[in-house]
Amino acid sequence: MLDMIVKSKYTGKTKEEAINQAKIALQETEDNLYIKEIEAKSSLFGKKVEIEVITRDDLIIFVKNFLKDLINNMGLTANIEVKKRDDTALFTIYSDHNSILIGKNGKTLDALTLITKQVLQNLISRSFYFTIDIGEYKQQQENRLLRLAKKIAREVASSKIEAKLDPMNSYERRIIHTALAEDKRVRTESEGEEPNRYVVIKPREE
Repeated sequence: MLDMIVKSKYTGKTKEEAINQAKIALQETEDNLYIKEIEAKSSLFGKKVEIEVITRDDLIIFVKNFLKDLINNMGLTANIEVKKRDDTALFTIYSDHNSILIGKNGKTLDALTLITKQVLQNLISRSFYFTIDIGEYKQQQENRLLRLAKKIAREVASSKIEAKLDPMNSYERRIIHTALAEDKRVRTESEGEEPNRYVVIKPREE
């Protein structure tokens, strides 16, 4: 599967020169390029640097195909829709077997995300930000967590007593932290050790 991704090679006297060659040839900004230096050698004609480049669009196509193959290997079929939001790609999987792909408490979905991250870590040298959703599961989950965060924040602000939420994964905790980041009445902290790390909502001092 890894050999299915499109890679281009460019050379220059410096890495910067090679990158400029790639930007011109691919008509892309550097932010949309995933660059790996593969060789730097000197000869009678001076130093030469060679880089390997993958574009963001090609990486998105790769992830889409990787997920489709992964799901097919589970004996299931699915359609995958891709949306680009700023520097993040959202892969939404639609299947007749959503409950299987989500798993209990989202465990199978978390595993799909983890496997994809590990494959990408071996492929590119910097982070590629993406989210995988099954149907509208994560969107519904996000809405539920937002409602929970606001409800508990009101209670903490009123009682002045901190509240510990149930253990959550990093994605869920980030939703809570972001939802209350601008709240003048409360503040949030993550405590505990993985996989039982949780959010505490505390009243702000007057």
